[in-house]
Amino acid sequence: MKTLFRAKSLLLLCFLSASTLFAQKAPEGIWQGYDGEWKHVSSQLIALAEATPAEKFAWRPAPGVRSTSEVYMHIAVGNFYLLSITGPKMPAEVNLEMEKKVTSKAEVISWLKRSLEAVRAAHASVTPADLQRKVHIADRDATVDGMYLRIIVHANEHMGQLIAYARMSGVVPPWSQ
Repeated sequence: MKTLFRAKSLLLLCFLSASTLFAQKAPEGIWQGYDGEWKHVSSQLIALAEATPAEKFAWRPAPGVRSTSEVYMHIAVGNFYLLSITGPKMPAEVNLEMEKKVTSKAEVISWLKRSLEAVRAAHASVTPADLQRKVHIADRDATVDGMYLRIIVHANEHMGQLIAYARMSGVVPPWSQ
C-alpha cells in the first residue's frame, strides 16, 4: 500500500512539474491574447520590411497592384485610421496619399513602426469597460473591441500578402530561414 501511495505521489509530482514547466514555456501569441498576437504580427512586419532590400520596395506583382512600399504604408495609414475610430487622434500628416508618396525603405519602416507602436500603446491604456463602447465606422456601428480586432486582422491579412510579395521577389522571410 505504501509503495502504491509513493508511486501515485511521484506520478503526481512529475505531472505537476511538467505542467508548471509547460506553462512557463508556453509560446507567445494566442496564449497571451491580443497583446501577444499584436507583438507577434508587429515583429514579423518589421523583420520582413528590414530584410527586404531597398530596391524591392518598388516591386509589384503586376501593373495597377500595390507595390511593396504601398502595402506597408497601407498598413500604417490603416492602423492610424482604424485606431482614430476608437478615440486617439490621427497624426496631422497622415493621409491616403502617403501610400503612394512615401516609398523609401527608411521612411516606410519609420511610419510602420510608429503606427504599430500607436496601436500597442492605445490598446495598453484602454479599459475593459471602454472596449464595449460603441463607435461608428463607415455605415455601421461597432465596438472599440471590434475595432481592435479589425486592426489585427488587417495587419495579418497584409502580412500574408507581403510574405507572398517577398517570396515572389526573392526575399526569404527571416523567421523561416
